[in-house]
Amino acid sequence: MRGKSKKGGKRGKVRFGYVELPIAPMIDVVFLLLFYFMVSATIQKQEVDISFSLPGRVQQDAPIEMPDEQIVRIMADGQALVNDYAYDSPDLPRYYQLETMLNRFREASESNQVEARITIAPVDTTRHEMVVKVMDACSHAGIEWVTFAFGRG
Repeated sequence: MRGKSKKGGKRGKVRFGYVELPIAPMIDVVFLLLFYFMVSATIQKQEVDISFSLPGRVQQDAPIEMPDEQIVRIMADGQALVNDYAYDSPDLPRYYQLETMLNRFREASESNQVEARITIAPVDTTRHEMVVKVMDACSHAGIEWVTFAFGRG
C-alpha cells in the first residue's frame, strides 16, 4: 500500500509555493501615513526679533534719606501692623499684602544701597504661629536681616 495514506488519500510530494507579498497596497499605506503625519505636524513659524529696551532700575549715586528699618508690630489677635497700618487678615494662611510691602521695601533699600532691616515686635500674648507667619513673609520678600524686640505691651 505504498503511495496511499491511512485515510485513503494519495501521498505525494509537498510543494512549497512562493509567498506573494502585495507591494502596491503597502506603498499606498506608507504614502497615506506619510501624508497623515505631514498634515498633522505643526509648522512652527520662526520668531522675528524685535529689538527694544526694557526699563531698568534707577541707581542712586548717593543714598536717599530713608528709614534703615521697618518695625512690624504683631498684636494679640495676630494682626500685623507697619506704621500703624494693618496688613492682611490674621485668618489667612500667609500675609500676602505684608509680603508685597516688604518686597517693595527691600527693592527701595537696594536701589538706595542700604540693607533692608526688619524688626518684629510682638506683644506678650501673641501666638507663636503669627510670629512665624511674619518671618515667612520676610523670607518670601527676600529680607535676610530680621531682629526681634520684646516687652512692648
